[in-house]
Amino acid sequence: MTVRQWNFILVLLLVVGLSGAIAGNITGKVTAKGVKNAADAVVYIEKAGDKPFTPPKDHPVMDQKNLKFVPHVMPVVLGTTVDFLNSDKVLHNVFSPEACVDKFNLGSWPQGQKKSYTFKTPGCSAVLLCNVHPEMEGYVVTLQNPYYAVTEKDGSYSIKDVPAGKYTLKIWHEKLKGASQDVAVKDAGDTVANFEIKK
Repeated sequence: MTVRQWNFILVLLLVVGLSGAIAGNITGKVTAKGVKNAADAVVYIEKAGDKPFTPPKDHPVMDQKNLKFVPHVMPVVLGTTVDFLNSDKVLHNVFSPEACVDKFNLGSWPQGQKKSYTFKTPGCSAVLLCNVHPEMEGYVVTLQNPYYAVTEKDGSYSIKDVPAGKYTLKIWHEKLKGASQDVAVKDAGDTVANFEIKK
């Protein structure tokens, strides 16, 4: 191989590295025992690098619609501000009794309005409640990095564009528990990791 060919390969590798293209996906299926389906489990990488990740500029929205929190479970990167929207024709409230979110209470507000809260504690799984409608319940799970996915009803999940490397993959569910796994993500293609969660 000529010097020119080697130089071309080195430049190509550098460009691919800078573009973040050396990444794979983590996919799999979660089997849930003791609940009606496997939806709303959060599969996530425990730690990816040492530098903090920048939270999104556009705030994710958790809606209050048909007397439910939508989505029921929302994973977010540390420092993310979540907007809580009221889409119902009744007053709603959002509060959490969890110490990791300072037991916040945003008060009550009418249809079409929203209030916000910034989640600052990594590893916090905060239950969200409405003191106007005690049957309502949702969760915000605060994570160190953006490499996570929420399972579908059939338990399937996919975490896209994970930088190649070795990680600890964990799972969170509001009622069930499962063991963590060590995974090695390749620079392309899928790494498969299946989970079983139970009480």
